Amino acid sequence: MLKRLFGIGLVAAVLVPFAAMAQDATPEMEMMAEPIELPAVDPLEFSGDIIVAGSSTVFPLTEAVANQFSEEGFAGEITIDSIGSGAGFERFCETAETDISNASRAIEEDELAACEANGRPALEFRVGTDALAVVVSSANDFLESLTIEQLASIYTGEFTTWDQVDPSFPAETIQLFSPGSDSGTFDYFIEAVVEGQFEGDDAGDLAAAAVLGAPGIQLSEDDNVLVQGVEGSPYAIAYFGYAYFNENADLLTAIAIDAGDGPIAPNGVTAEDGSYPIARPLFIYSAAEVIAEKPQVGAFISYYLSNVNDLIVEVGYFPASVEALNAAKEALMSAMGMGM
Repeated sequence: MLKRLFGIGLVAAVLVPFAAMAQDATPEMEMMAEPIELPAVDPLEFSGDIIVAGSSTVFPLTEAVANQFSEEGFAGEITIDSIGSGAGFERFCETAETDISNASRAIEEDELAACEANGRPALEFRVGTDALAVVVSSANDFLESLTIEQLASIYTGEFTTWDQVDPSFPAETIQLFSPGSDSGTFDYFIEAVVEGQFEGDDAGDLAAAAVLGAPGIQLSEDDNVLVQGVEGSPYAIAYFGYAYFNENADLLTAIAIDAGDGPIAPNGVTAEDGSYPIARPLFIYSAAEVIAEKPQVGAFISYYLSNVNDLIVEVGYFPASVEALNAAKEALMSAMGMGM
């Protein structure tokens, strides 16, 4: 049985930009790589509970894998709590309440230290790629693209009406919707879009404070709330994982983003080749100690890595490179004491 739980977390952090992490995704390397095949997992052979918490962005992907795992015979209970990447790491590392942490950003040094202090050094498994979608209502008939600078000015409150962005736009108040500060999506947006507008060692903190203090901004850890907010007004704008846009594409429009080379729309090609300026990797985390204590967790992660590419496009995200997925499989095999 699969439970869907939602909550509010407590930790926020800054994500390493996707472009700096995806150097393994060149076409030449893709041609050279052979996918690693993990031993087949029969869900019928496993039972017990599996507890997952973290990123709302990774949630629908993990949910899709969990549904299929259960449909194929897993007799246990899988709980998935959508609370944001930071809160997910808190539950996994600090309170040791979960078996797997969903994350739309890489784990940070202080979180790693907390994991190690609790005897569960975190293992990273790359599971896909997301293009962060900047969206408006389909009723919006004036906005097609934004520069990074315009997007930053909108979300820091420098621009409060649409005609300040472009004189040809309506003189209507910009209605801002954003993930909350516990979300890895918020962290990534701050670094990739807003932080460059500030100077100094505390630029990230200043950028986050500016967005959180923008006039009228509405924050939610639940991306479905953001979707509903934007659907309701032609003057609203939001950003979240591509899957939530894809699920509501009849009601929303994804805006092309210009980082200096012209407007680029989010899609599978532009996300993986790095040309879309705000694309990022998606992860799940666990620990060898957790896998040893709960064999069903290792089985689920193995099943996840073996089946994710069959599900990820349908969910609304894009496959990781062969090299990235191979590295995740190698990490799992090592944790489970399997030869490579």
